[in-house]
Amino acid sequence: MLKKNIAIAISIGALSLTGCGLTPSAEQAPEHAAAGVGSTFTRQAAVASSTGSTAAKRASAVSPSGATEAAAAKAAAAKKAATAKAAAAKPAAAKAAAAKAPALTETTAQAAPAKAATAVVAPVAAAPAPAVAAAAPKAPAVPAKTAPAPAAVAPAAVTPAASTPGSGTQAASTLGWGSVVAGDEFNYTGAPDGTKWSVYNSSGHAGNGLRSPKAWSVANGVATVSGNSAGTTGGMSAKFAKQKYGRWETRMKTNKRDPEYHPVLILWPDTKSSTCAEIDYAESTSETALVKFFLHYACSGSSKQTYATKAVDTTQWHNYAVEWTPTGITGYIDGVKTFTDTNPAHQPSGSMHQTLQLDWFPDGSSLTPSQMQVDWVRVYK
Repeated sequence: MLKKNIAIAISIGALSLTGCGLTPSAEQAPEHAAAGVGSTFTRQAAVASSTGSTAAKRASAVSPSGATEAAAAKAAAAKKAATAKAAAAKPAAAKAAAAKAPALTETTAQAAPAKAATAVVAPVAAAPAPAVAAAAPKAPAVPAKTAPAPAAVAPAAVTPAASTPGSGTQAASTLGWGSVVAGDEFNYTGAPDGTKWSVYNSSGHAGNGLRSPKAWSVANGVATVSGNSAGTTGGMSAKFAKQKYGRWETRMKTNKRDPEYHPVLILWPDTKSSTCAEIDYAESTSETALVKFFLHYACSGSSKQTYATKAVDTTQWHNYAVEWTPTGITGYIDGVKTFTDTNPAHQPSGSMHQTLQLDWFPDGSSLTPSQMQVDWVRVYK
């Protein structure tokens, strides 16, 4: 009976050391698998103990049958030897189990990093994903290509804009002349506004050709006066802003005209002037690439006028202006000063008003139809 108890104790001790009696968690599954090896060793120790116990049983079976004293002594010796052998086997089994347990623990510890290493590898495999995401921002580069296209078109669009009504620098804006007090924007269709203009119906300049009301038309925000191949042309004078001193600005262009047709923007005296006062603040003569400013301050004599000349492409829209003050007369083209006369003796004596004319200066050559266009006329104080 004692031998059985010893064998049972050894088996329980081995099981406790290997941990087989514990229920493994998910993380401890490898440890549970390794514990099976320890169980095999424990079962071998139990078998050895069982063998000793069988021998003891045999010895005890001899004694009750009336064996000799010697036999009894022999049985007792055998029993003692078995007891000693069992006692010797217990520490050996415990030592073997103890030695096995650390080995299993180390093996398990080595297995755990292997599992952790596998977990570390997983993010590495996922690492290429950000590379794809990093490539994504390149996509906006595609629409960026379309941006230069309008930029390339824009400069081409600027050229026509420069030759359409409403563009260009104005002296009024540059010099701060304030609000318009009178004028005509020609924002209607038909003949010139009769409340603003007196259209000429008479012989032409110096009796050459005719000035006909039919030569004028207003459409698309522009007033146009045409001169035909026979010398019939037109002109008109303003009924508004008859004043002494002030500022006038007109936006005007011509076609590629005949040199015999002269476009002219004039300030004309309201009443007959004893000095033949006249301010031609834009006149283009037979020199079609030039625009001149004339201040007429005498009816005769070698020095009856002062003037200035500037190269201008009159086939493009330009803004022509004159500023008349008690201290002098100044001319501008596109806001840039081109003429000035501050001599008090050259001042007109009375009030003046605006006129628009396309005059014919025949030179005996064939005449090509020509025209002058006016976008607007504006008067400031």
